[in-house]
Amino acid sequence: MRYALVLNHAEPAPGDIPEEAIQQTQAAFSRYADDLVSSGVLIGADILRPSSATTQVTLRDGTLKVQDGPFVESKEMLAGVFVIDVPDLDAALAWAEKCPAAQFGVIEVRPVATAIIDGEWSDPCRLKS
Repeated sequence: MRYALVLNHAEPAPGDIPEEAIQQTQAAFSRYADDLVSSGVLIGADILRPSSATTQVTLRDGTLKVQDGPFVESKEMLAGVFVIDVPDLDAALAWAEKCPAAQFGVIEVRPVATAIIDGEWSDPCRLKS
């Protein structure tokens, strides 16, 4: 079954985190991604740029609005997502526990309801890697 591991955490201001700590975190994420790949469970992953890079698009009553962000007033921001294919929720929770972001943020583990795979709508609950 496919699960999205949605990473949320506070966005530090430039200079708030020492360069050594940034490098350590990047290395930890690299090891985590390598473990997901070698285990054969990783479907895809994206780590997002800071919310200051956000552009918001809305279409209301036929009027398109495009605005630069950020827009959400929150202590925690969406930072990235890993999509994995594992047997059950317990396996997804085990991978979430291993994610380096669990040490400084929140990881939301959410089952995928539907997906487009190779251009086709699919029910990922029926897919097995």
